[in-house]
Amino acid sequence: MEPRLVGPGPYRATRLWNEIIELFRLGMPLRKHRCRFKSYERCFKASEAVDWLHKLLGCNQNFGPEVTRSQTVKLLKKFLKNHVIEDIKGRWGKEDFQDDGHLYRFPPSSPLKPYPKRPSCTKEVIKFPDWNEPKTGGSQEQILVKSVTMNSEMWYKRHSIAIGEVSACKLMYRRELAQTNIEEIWKSMSLSRLQKTLGLDSLDEVLDTKLVNAKHIVQNVYNVNKQGIVILEDKSKELPHWILSAMKCLANWPSCSDLKQPTYSGFERDVFKTIADYFGQMKEPLLTFHLFDVFVSVLGLLQKHSKVIEALQISCLLLPPENRKKMQLLVRMMARISFNKDLPPLSESVTTRTLVVQAFSRCILCSKDEMDLDELLAAKLVSFLMDNYQEILNIPSSLKASVEEHVVHLQRVQIKYSGADADAAFPAPSFCHQISTDEFESQRANGSQEPLATLLEEIAMNKEISVKDKKKKLKQFQKSYPEVYRVRFPTPEAEAVLFPEKNKQKPPMLMWALKKPFQPFHRTRSFRM
Repeated sequence: MEPRLVGPGPYRATRLWNEIIELFRLGMPLRKHRCRFKSYERCFKASEAVDWLHKLLGCNQNFGPEVTRSQTVKLLKKFLKNHVIEDIKGRWGKEDFQDDGHLYRFPPSSPLKPYPKRPSCTKEVIKFPDWNEPKTGGSQEQILVKSVTMNSEMWYKRHSIAIGEVSACKLMYRRELAQTNIEEIWKSMSLSRLQKTLGLDSLDEVLDTKLVNAKHIVQNVYNVNKQGIVILEDKSKELPHWILSAMKCLANWPSCSDLKQPTYSGFERDVFKTIADYFGQMKEPLLTFHLFDVFVSVLGLLQKHSKVIEALQISCLLLPPENRKKMQLLVRMMARISFNKDLPPLSESVTTRTLVVQAFSRCILCSKDEMDLDELLAAKLVSFLMDNYQEILNIPSSLKASVEEHVVHLQRVQIKYSGADADAAFPAPSFCHQISTDEFESQRANGSQEPLATLLEEIAMNKEISVKDKKKKLKQFQKSYPEVYRVRFPTPEAEAVLFPEKNKQKPPMLMWALKKPFQPFHRTRSFRM
């Protein structure tokens, strides 16, 4: 069984968990080992399992070479706790797995994680204001517009050509959108764009849309400072001042603004540990438990850089404002620390980047379920966030422009034709653009080409009118719509086909008819002087 790339979609974490278990059971070498003067068949040492599984994860496209040995040990601890493996005495669950020489084996069957059954989530329908309902609590000036029905006779008088009837129309006034309406529009269009980016038929299996707070999205978009950092309305949810000072100290090292230059060795390590301990004691990760499946699905798009950036931008908009602000500050600090060559090493055993990823991955993304690969998935996501945080934690400009243009469209006065409910029969377009007069005339001309061409054909093929009337109508049509006429009759020969000339055979002219009647010769007398 070859490892394959698991793309975005429902239950991606479950699919990855089950795949790794199957690959581990099929590929892990088993042999005979001795322990305390006793032989055990088909088992393996703990260190051998760490070696083999670490190599497997490093070659797997879903995880990559960023996986560390310590992360592999944590995964094997989960395997032991969930009875994927057991020790040679059949114990599992409460035993602790270490990277040593203890012997382990596979049980007769390793339990695969069942696919969860989510409660059916009905799709929410956004309730827009009733545009035909008069606005309560206020008066609105009404402009009387006379409904006009233009029939073929009136049109013929104007253009000399009848093209049918035009329905009566009137102006429909639209109320101003309330703040709740705008928030719901943001929610609907954000989720729709996310679904399209992930390539899913529905978000129901990766996200309960009822838990998405529309107000949070609007706050994350508009309540920001010049740097794009969220401004919280509730100041009690801000990070403590001492944590902010510690984060600024490491992010700007060695130019610490809030703290004086340290005088003892290891000061930067103590500051880092303080920050890691603060974020590590949070009860819920910054990306929240209910968005776990969304971010795991986004990881399936890492091969498509532009798509994964857009998907992460939208997903981060769904966060509570206080979580989004903490994410912005934390990831920015992590990126600066990992790329700061002036900062002394924060660990003797691993690089600063690896240490930062290990220290903060779980406080950014983790799952409620113990049977998950959340440590590996979180490390991969955090590494990508650090490398692209300036793009990911910004507002998606295309989505913002689409929503704002859609809102403007809904607030415009609309034209409604009689006998048709424009709002019910046709979905509102996402947005419309203002065009120039020349472009409008061009579109109007192109849009009427087909009915005019049909009308011209009817005139040309009509055998009930006389040739004189037909020529008159065609000449009139050519004068009014020369372009349409030129398409149908590109050459005079094409027009002449409609009027074939009658071949009148004239009798042959006789030679004698061209001469005078025969007269006898008379000699004339010549007069000579």
